[in-house]
Amino acid sequence: MRVSIETFGCTYNKADSQIMAGVLAKNGMELVDNVEDADVIIVNTCYVKLPTESKVTNRIQKLQKTYPDKKVIVSGCMVEIDPEKIDKITKEGTSWIGPHQLDKTAEVVKAAYNGETLREDGLSKKSKVGVKKFSEDKKVHIIQICEGCMGKCTFCCTRLARGPLHSYPIADIKKEAKEAIENGCVEIELTAQDTAAFGHDTHEKLSTLIKEVASLDGDFRVRIGMMHPKNIFDDVDGIIEAFKLPKVYKFMHLPVQTGSDKVLKEMNRRHTISEYKDFVNKMRKAIPEITLATDIIVGYPTETDKDFNETIKLLREIKPSIVHLSKYQHRKGALSSSLKAIPFELMKKRSKKLTQIISEITKEENDHLLGQTLETLIVEKGSKGGYIGKTNSYLPVVVQEAKMGSFVNVKIVETTSTYLIGEIVD
Repeated sequence: MRVSIETFGCTYNKADSQIMAGVLAKNGMELVDNVEDADVIIVNTCYVKLPTESKVTNRIQKLQKTYPDKKVIVSGCMVEIDPEKIDKITKEGTSWIGPHQLDKTAEVVKAAYNGETLREDGLSKKSKVGVKKFSEDKKVHIIQICEGCMGKCTFCCTRLARGPLHSYPIADIKKEAKEAIENGCVEIELTAQDTAAFGHDTHEKLSTLIKEVASLDGDFRVRIGMMHPKNIFDDVDGIIEAFKLPKVYKFMHLPVQTGSDKVLKEMNRRHTISEYKDFVNKMRKAIPEITLATDIIVGYPTETDKDFNETIKLLREIKPSIVHLSKYQHRKGALSSSLKAIPFELMKKRSKKLTQIISEITKEENDHLLGQTLETLIVEKGSKGGYIGKTNSYLPVVVQEAKMGSFVNVKIVETTSTYLIGEIVD
């Protein structure tokens, strides 16, 4: 039996697909990249934003129409958030696999292949650490350090799929990282819905985990995934110490979502702009080369012109190197979906203005690096040729020729608002 897995969404979802692939391989099933060669196709869904939902639903429908003789299985967040939608857009009796039931992937695939319906869903506290993963990328290894979150952000539906916080043991995470490094991995990605929440349920600390992983032997880097600001404030000194370690990327993904304290409160984000800026300033003072990445939601239902201008002011003040901008849209099960949306044209206008401002800020930040020579880890081949590396501050650099998994010195010869272009020097 040949199975293909298509993955949408975040790094965490990518790791879920690798776990499913590992389960299938263990059960003697052949994994194929091309859906045309597959007997069964698993679509691992993301449901965080409406555009992604549309991509997912369109893809599922297209697969069923194009390959009527193949079995299509739905997995991922959509299974827990919107099973009714799955029933609407799929053939009768379509099987599915919830994100907490990955160990049952082989059973679901076998049932679907034999024309039976098997639906495995529901929350659980099964560990995803130390589970055999299958990935063709041997240089980058993803480790899920916990699942679920502590937040109740009004705009989010992902928490409904992932459930309450469940942290995995530091010893197990360190063991998986050690095995990956011994097998040739050069980048460990610690991921979660909120890495800053790690250990809040087990009385451990994210900073302790980072230090343990970074203490392992070998030439590698550790990347820390997205952190909710509120959950990091109780361990500021520990986090600074951990991020100072030479094997840890000087990169922090710290979503602020808005520059307005009023809107933050209405979003139930549980932090203030003052707290956010204070933490960023402490990080930058301790680690000047740190890259700040953040998220902004434009057009939240209660966002006024004053709130929007406060977001512009904040961005110009903190000057993040990377900004993920999203237009607000209602999501199934999210508390803010009961609010009246602002006019789309107004949202579009605000988004266009922010896009321009963000591009100016990020280009300016990247321009500071022009002419500098930076140590860079080559991690992937470019989709349009060349190779992509990451500086110690986790900024992407495109070079023409390089060896995968190598550390090289790269002179920055050109910049854009989203990446750097460099030449390898001796």
